[in-house]
Amino acid sequence: MLLLGLTGSIATGKSTVSALLSAPPYNLPIIDADLIARQVVEPGTPGYHAIVKHFLPTTPDLLLPDETPRGRPLNRPALGRRVFGKGEERERDRKVLNGIVHPAVRKEMYKQMIWAYLKGSWAVVLDVPLLFESGWERYCGTILVVGVTDAAIQIQRLRARDSHLTEEDAKNRVLSQGDVREKAERCKRRGKGWGEVVWNDGAREGLEAEIRRVMADVRRRSPWWWGFLLWVCPPVGALAAVRSWWLMKGAQARWEEEKKMREKARL
Repeated sequence: MLLLGLTGSIATGKSTVSALLSAPPYNLPIIDADLIARQVVEPGTPGYHAIVKHFLPTTPDLLLPDETPRGRPLNRPALGRRVFGKGEERERDRKVLNGIVHPAVRKEMYKQMIWAYLKGSWAVVLDVPLLFESGWERYCGTILVVGVTDAAIQIQRLRARDSHLTEEDAKNRVLSQGDVREKAERCKRRGKGWGEVVWNDGAREGLEAEIRRVMADVRRRSPWWWGFLLWVCPPVGALAAVRSWWLMKGAQARWEEEKKMREKARL
């Protein structure tokens, strides 16, 4: 089973691409890290209790007034203002939040991947905004980055979607997920067939055409008989997975080494 990593940055159109891949003619199962991240911090979950314990004493508006049988839901805009943006305190709080949410998200993602494999899916989409940053890159046979050429497009789309955000709030959220153009370059460095970039500056029709092009190439490189062989012969699937993991681990290491050299050259 092919693990197709889908990433980008906030307001680049990644959710639209995810919706396209889940619908005909692709019909691929989607493992949405953002959706799972919401589920693992719903009232009553261990993640919810950990967040409330750490942040409530210093964030009075952390909880919404609406009462549910399991407790008051998190006030996500208030939590977002606490962890997004620059500064040591915000970075520290963001690490705390990630340390609570990420392990629970990974556990649920593994469960859903196994279920997709048992159902015989030829591929599953891992929709992960911070795919490179979280280390999921090495597990993906192919990565698709959805990007825009100008961060101003992201800010405009984000404010149109979330009207409660100020210009500064939107900018902080865009900056917190890194430069999508750097992600695109990192994706292309994986090589043809291992990494694809879709630029989404224009209308939906153009995006749909790009997805058709990319998925035709992905399907050609992962034909139905190969997926069937991996499903009926797990040892072959395990060997293919190990080979892909090793190759992509090397690609990840090369990129990180090049990045260190570029940063050192600037000093």
